[in-house]
Amino acid sequence: MRSLEFWFEFASTYSYLSAARIEDVAAGVPVRWEPFLLGPIFAEQGWNDSPFNIYPAKGRYMWRDMERLCADQKIPFAKASRFPRSGVVAARVTCLARATSEPWLPDFVRAVFRANFAEDREIGDPDVIRSILDSLGLPGARIVEQASAPDNKQRLREQTQRAAERGVFGAPSFVVGGELFWGNDRLEEALAWARSGP
Repeated sequence: MRSLEFWFEFASTYSYLSAARIEDVAAGVPVRWEPFLLGPIFAEQGWNDSPFNIYPAKGRYMWRDMERLCADQKIPFAKASRFPRSGVVAARVTCLARATSEPWLPDFVRAVFRANFAEDREIGDPDVIRSILDSLGLPGARIVEQASAPDNKQRLREQTQRAAERGVFGAPSFVVGGELFWGNDRLEEALAWARSGP
């Protein structure tokens, strides 16, 4: 069975949905949590903002779609008062946790997404990220400091470059053996692809 790379961005609404449910539906498929930043990838496409802001009709649809999907899946949701919020600090912490194979990585990722899309908290604020880590019983101040070290900042830059090299253009995206699947609604298809391989 092949592993599944889960490429997510903390500013992405649909990544929130995937992060909330991926472990429940993966059923034995190894999941690799892959944080990255959409900003540089959007810039390559000529966008300086989320397409949900650039195209208001698309944005209105997305927020209503999130309400429906979250209600259906019993995932807490509140429309963010500011969108998109910076996920840089959280992504750096996730890169640090990924580099050292920390078991708390998935719990942290889900907690940051909940803070953004259920609690309307400013996840771009290092103090908010510290408090999330503290709430998980972790040394938040120390981890945030380690995450801002130059070598770890470079990790996040390299992650974003790896995403681009894999053809990732939006979030969430799933990569299985070089095959790309885009969007929360493709998660099950990506998992089926992983299960069908050697």
